[in-house]
Amino acid sequence: MIKLLALDLDGTLLDSRGKIPEENTLAIRSAEDKGVLVTIATGRRFRDARPVALEIGFNAPIVTHNGALLKFAESLEIFDSSSIGLKTVNEILRVGKEFGGEALVSTDPHGKGTLLYETVSEENIPLQRYIVWSRLLHGDEAEEAVHHVEDLNAAIGETEVIHISFSGTCDPMFELQQILERELGETVNILATRYPHLDFTLLDILPPDTSKATAIEILASKHGLTEENVMVIGDNFNDLEMLEYARTAVVMGNADESLLQREEFYTTLSNNENGVAAAINKYILGDING
Repeated sequence: MIKLLALDLDGTLLDSRGKIPEENTLAIRSAEDKGVLVTIATGRRFRDARPVALEIGFNAPIVTHNGALLKFAESLEIFDSSSIGLKTVNEILRVGKEFGGEALVSTDPHGKGTLLYETVSEENIPLQRYIVWSRLLHGDEAEEAVHHVEDLNAAIGETEVIHISFSGTCDPMFELQQILERELGETVNILATRYPHLDFTLLDILPPDTSKATAIEILASKHGLTEENVMVIGDNFNDLEMLEYARTAVVMGNADESLLQREEFYTTLSNNENGVAAAINKYILGDING
């Protein structure tokens, strides 16, 4: 029986306008009424995911930073967390800077989270847009949410770092990923979220053995559940491990074709067609698989 449901956020729970369709919210409420723990599992940092979590009011901690931080949205209580060691952080920044990458460093796991950055080039339009979007999202807390520093290494000091990200067009980011994997080895976990139709890739550098899948497994095990009791819904490559982990794995209709072709995954409608609601109604409320 399905007792834990984990939902990716962007491209899954949210439609293309970044809104939560009412049908999805109603289906989530019905699943919770049936005794199912429902959460989001997102690559977003905690502060950026929290407004969505508060809007819906999930009955479980949310999985953020691609699994590095599990935390209750309302109380800010940490359920589980991982961080990158200072020596490794400095090495990531060195490799990224030598390549010409522009790092975003996520800190402050015990609060709402602060994002530090040093440079944003004129060519990095997606990063510019993200910083503007994040500041608008957080309003009066904008300076605490996204903070420019003159020197990342100096600013970090002994600060606890949850994850570091780089972004850009697909080919350079693929090259940077290969360099980071070669230079850093097993000291980190590197996840790429690719949007080929936009020629955009987001690279997330996480603590070792960290992923959405491991976070969901931790959440499940602490509630006495196994993968047999877990359902996940996702749309991108950073969802792959959790899709492979869960007994009931559902891919959105707007997902990359390589995910849609996996025979072991179920498929649902797109994020603009309330695909999350359709999957919940079919596999949880309709009792298929559970």
